[in-house]
Amino acid sequence: MKKQPLVSIIMNCYNGEEFLREALESVLSQTYKNWELIFWDNQSSDESSTILKSFNESRFHYYYANEHRNLYDARNLAVRVSKGDLVAFLDTDDTWVSNKLELQVPCFDDPNVALVYGNYWIHNNKKDKYIKRYRRVLPSGNILRYLLKDYVVGLLTIIVRKKAYLTLEKQFDSRFPMSGDFDFVIRLGFSNCFAAIQQPIATYRWHGNNNSKLYFEKQIKELELWYQEMSVNKKYSSIRELLFVKVNINYHKGKKNAEEGNFLLAMKYFLLMPLCLNKFKLLFAMVFPNFFVKLFYLTKN
Repeated sequence: MKKQPLVSIIMNCYNGEEFLREALESVLSQTYKNWELIFWDNQSSDESSTILKSFNESRFHYYYANEHRNLYDARNLAVRVSKGDLVAFLDTDDTWVSNKLELQVPCFDDPNVALVYGNYWIHNNKKDKYIKRYRRVLPSGNILRYLLKDYVVGLLTIIVRKKAYLTLEKQFDSRFPMSGDFDFVIRLGFSNCFAAIQQPIATYRWHGNNNSKLYFEKQIKELELWYQEMSVNKKYSSIRELLFVKVNINYHKGKKNAEEGNFLLAMKYFLLMPLCLNKFKLLFAMVFPNFFVKLFYLTKN
């Protein structure tokens, strides 16, 4: 019988007690059993460590950081102490479906596959409503150009081959604390194949306090810096689809201004965009009242 590869599950935690127990239970419920959990405590001051240790599970490995680190620095440090050939990521407020690892691990029988990702649910924690994130077919293979146009990889769904992870010079780049997973996946996708699981294999909890909501402007500035660097990088600058990153930046700037009633600024970004789906979505945001805009984006894709 073929030996099952060890999957190292990276869980970075900083004061994540509120939903932690549910996240850990989703790991314990996995039908695939050959895993370890690397719990990296980034100097939490709440009861996170107590909750973890209450499970008394030998596959849970607890590490307390000697200093508080940027999230993506902490991710790299956690991977460094892992023992698995495959590495997965789960944050303290998200969960997995019970057969997630069982569905993904066999994809690595193909030696060309460096990363496996999948669809996922978005759980509106306030309304207790679940929405399937993508209703279209997710791509597999050499999908770098696709991802630059339409980024569909959720970090909570990915498993990466550690050998492929180690080939990257920076792994996770700590200069991008809001968009480090995007940067990581794009760079990994330059010379590697990905595989996709079409069904939802995880649940992303939207509770109004997620980093992407709180630090929108910082995230946009990060993406602008990323785009500037890549557009002068000989390795990436010739990829035509790189331009779509700039298009998405303008779209998000325009959408935010439209939602805040700054229609002249929204129009500025609308005019900068070529004819594409995001241009029509921005037009929708500019024309309809804010209530309908939020409803539209909650149910998109």
